[in-house]
Amino acid sequence: MEKKVASNKVLWIFAIGQLGWSMLSGIISNWLVFFYQPSADEIANGQTVFIPQGTFIGLTVIGLITAFGRIFDAVTDPLIAGKSDGLKHRLGRRIPFMRGAAVPFGIVTVLIFCSPVADTSRTNAVVLFVCAMIFYLCMTAYCTPYNALIPELGRTQNARINLSTFISVTYFFGTAAAYLVPNIAGAFSSMGYAASYRVTIGILACVAVVCMLVPAFLIDENAYADTTPSKTPAFKSLAATFKNKDFRLFVASDILYWIALTLFQTGLSFYITVLMGLESKMTFPLFAIMTVMSLVFYAPVNILAKRLGKKKLISFAFMFFAATFLVTAFAGLTPIPGFAYGVMIAVLAAVPMAILGILPQAVVADISEADKLETGESRQGMFYAARTFAFKMGQSAAMLLFTSIATINRDIPRGESGFGLGYRLTAVIAAVLCLAGGLVFFGYNEKKVIARIGGNNSEEE
Repeated sequence: MEKKVASNKVLWIFAIGQLGWSMLSGIISNWLVFFYQPSADEIANGQTVFIPQGTFIGLTVIGLITAFGRIFDAVTDPLIAGKSDGLKHRLGRRIPFMRGAAVPFGIVTVLIFCSPVADTSRTNAVVLFVCAMIFYLCMTAYCTPYNALIPELGRTQNARINLSTFISVTYFFGTAAAYLVPNIAGAFSSMGYAASYRVTIGILACVAVVCMLVPAFLIDENAYADTTPSKTPAFKSLAATFKNKDFRLFVASDILYWIALTLFQTGLSFYITVLMGLESKMTFPLFAIMTVMSLVFYAPVNILAKRLGKKKLISFAFMFFAATFLVTAFAGLTPIPGFAYGVMIAVLAAVPMAILGILPQAVVADISEADKLETGESRQGMFYAARTFAFKMGQSAAMLLFTSIATINRDIPRGESGFGLGYRLTAVIAAVLCLAGGLVFFGYNEKKVIARIGGNNSEEE
């Protein structure tokens, strides 16, 4: 039976799911280390230290937990992708996973911030470790099947770019909502520092779960997607996926980018509070500025990608982001006031965020579609799982790097020489890695991939 082409209305419904899961992911990415490895300023403001803060061979407890969580997450990606690709169900291959994972995903996000002991304790570290593993398993169970629907719903070049634009918009709004945590928590300040965060995260998690269930119940997968189960075992399918040269080049650049971006995202709250000397509540206004500016560039990026191709824009974005990270490293060392410096960084980051928020998903969709035509096997789930497998390994390395490097000169008082050196180094390393990622991506043969799928992609929308 011929599949329908998804309308923009269907694509927007699908994008609402990303609004939900990006909210939960953003809460963990932006506030987990901030909550469990607080700076001296946050401790002075009343934040409790719940887990041991010492290091073992230079590695912190929170760094080990988050890194191991990402590794666990990466390993489960191909397993879930294999299960999803091979699922035979009346609802399709992806929707059953999305329906089943959404609620547990939201619940465990809240539990991560609920330490059973009200003071520093190894028990808290153990509970945090267990909750983190469950969190990443739930995220994989929702996001891997969700992402596998992208090439199915976006079956033309224009539809792919439109869908990538839509989910990038909802990703930004979801992440922006996550940055609101300290602002919303302020309304519950009478409950205490930790409790206010927990209540806030509980509220946001409820909203996120509803958003994740919207596409799971409103989209008929059978009407738009190929639901024929793949018979290739998970890791054999993963190996076959990495045989694709263009995909390997894309993934290599993607790993470097995600190490850099994870260093920057994890450090953002520290750059704002420590280096710029602002309150944590200022994180949201600065992110909002970056988001609004980035959204301004969405339409031009959408148009230019269709005219110039994705490779040129992505390569440019890598270089521009590297420069932005480098500028961040000098925060607090110039006569520019902290908030003004933050605005400057937000504006600079807006351009590459717009490009890299939209186009990489479309590149994976192109490559997976070309591979499907070459091999005759529909393995979209595995392509997205392979990508996330690789970049999550990079993210685990980034968490180890950040939490360890951030301890450098951590005890030096504000105003003295060397203050904030560890945080500055994380921004410099992010710049170098992002630049390297851009150089690697130059090897991607976009013309060959587009030529392969050209006959199968009309301009219908």
